[in-house]
Amino acid sequence: MGILEVLLTGVGLSMDAAAVSMTNGLNEPKMRIWKVLLIALFFGVFQGVMPLIGYFAGTLFAEAVASVAPYVAFVLLGFIGGRMIYEALKKKQEEEEPADKNLSVSALTVQAIVTSIDALAVGISLLALSESGALKINIFAACALIAACTFIISLAAVFIGKKFGAVLADKAELIGGIILVAIGLKIFIEGVFF
Repeated sequence: MGILEVLLTGVGLSMDAAAVSMTNGLNEPKMRIWKVLLIALFFGVFQGVMPLIGYFAGTLFAEAVASVAPYVAFVLLGFIGGRMIYEALKKKQEEEEPADKNLSVSALTVQAIVTSIDALAVGISLLALSESGALKINIFAACALIAACTFIISLAAVFIGKKFGAVLADKAELIGGIILVAIGLKIFIEGVFF
């Protein structure tokens, strides 16, 4: 597997992380740079580590993850997004600003895990291809490239979200919640039906 293929895999894997990163930026348009970097770092690290875990865990772990991953992603993203939608609608009814829209480290960790579950499956696939002789790969280099790609894309996505969050202000939390629920639904439908 060449650098181009790994890079394209990294771009593909980072799309869910980018959407969630953008949502985080939408929710907090005045986010400080350290937090922007932290979000990108979390998503990059998790997207890089998950294929490594999948690669070394092998087929024993593959069946367990593949069977429950779509449900877990749907429930977690649905819950987080649903809560955001509820808070946005509640805020609209009460006509007041919420006390705190800041993203906690625990919420960021959940987002990073949920959006990187598909990377776990990629690691298992790389193991299968490597063992069959169909592919020669340095798994550590591939995972580092995937992590770097996700970091850069997530970083850009947070800035894009911040820009639109400042413009959309009062609708940002509602839009962000809808996006998270939609991502959870997409992961669920792809995992269960395709």
